[in-house]
Amino acid sequence: MKTLHCFSLTLAALFALTFSGCQTGKKGTGGDGGGGADGDFVNGTPLPDRQEGVSFLGSNVDRAKFRPVYFAFDSYSIDGGELAKIGEVASFLKSAGNHVIIAGFTDERGTPDYNRGLGERRAQTVREALMRDGVDAAKIQTVSFGAEMPASNGSGESAWAKNRRAEFGVVR
Repeated sequence: MKTLHCFSLTLAALFALTFSGCQTGKKGTGGDGGGGADGDFVNGTPLPDRQEGVSFLGSNVDRAKFRPVYFAFDSYSIDGGELAKIGEVASFLKSAGNHVIIAGFTDERGTPDYNRGLGERRAQTVREALMRDGVDAAKIQTVSFGAEMPASNGSGESAWAKNRRAEFGVVR
């Protein structure tokens, strides 16, 4: 009995030591929840520390060049009215040597894990649309931030609609 008790304590201590050094990080959040040198990188470019309402892109990425693609609630299907925006990006990428980063976002509803997954599906759907339009897959990177960095800080459908989006960043 004493041996079993010692074994149990040893196993518990080993388990605690094994996992105490682990730092969990989620895609798009970095280990410390920030970006920069110790956080996330996209195409070798460090993402800046995250602040609500502030772009996820660094100074070498042009975010203002293209309009965001918006999505319906809990959806990653691209509405027909949004396809022209993707066509503009595709035309640019086929004629330029630039790369693009597509970031997927959601509104605040849903769990963080669910929202990161939905944001990733949105970014991937836009990526697939660009590839169907003839853009080389090697020119496209995706990232998901879920409900982080909302475009609108309000609550309610008008704010949530602005947050359900995929944004483009052109790497210079």
